[in-house]
Amino acid sequence: MAKKVKNVTPPAGRKSPCREEKQILRARAQALARAPLPEAEGESLEVLEFLLAYERYGIEMTWIRETLPLKELTPVPCTPPFVLGLINVRGQIVSVMDIKRFFDLPEKGLTDLNKVIILQDGGMVFGVLADAVCGVRTIPRAELHPSLPTLTGIREEYLKGVTGERMVVLDGRKLLSDRRIVVHEETGD
Repeated sequence: MAKKVKNVTPPAGRKSPCREEKQILRARAQALARAPLPEAEGESLEVLEFLLAYERYGIEMTWIRETLPLKELTPVPCTPPFVLGLINVRGQIVSVMDIKRFFDLPEKGLTDLNKVIILQDGGMVFGVLADAVCGVRTIPRAELHPSLPTLTGIREEYLKGVTGERMVVLDGRKLLSDRRIVVHEETGD
């Protein structure tokens, strides 16, 4: 059963909006309700910004599953120095990589402030140790510049670009697909 809506009069001293005002208000409401136009593909990157050895780094959010505090790390013997150990993330065992050692950056030591950034693509999942997570930023692709002279060796291989503020944006796809990161040793019986 339909309810009958009665006409509501405007408060004292205020006149009812005329037809033109109603049209203007309706047009404004429609403009505000419209979804924002998607940016053209490739115009900007959404990255998670984090610190490594007092330098700012970023990885595209496409490759990041989650971030969490470093807790209950289990070291694994007989692994390369960049493999820090294993953590349990809601029942899934995830290896944690110390990217500072992998990139030959100065070590800072572990603290309660360290975070683990879980990277994931179709088949590969691992964590990257960060000194701190700064937040998520959107960076225009035009702002990314080629490598700096100080970024040499292995860091340059994983480089997507450097911002004008000297934040190094790493290529998550290359990190996740590099076979040098995978430790696969079998013991002979």
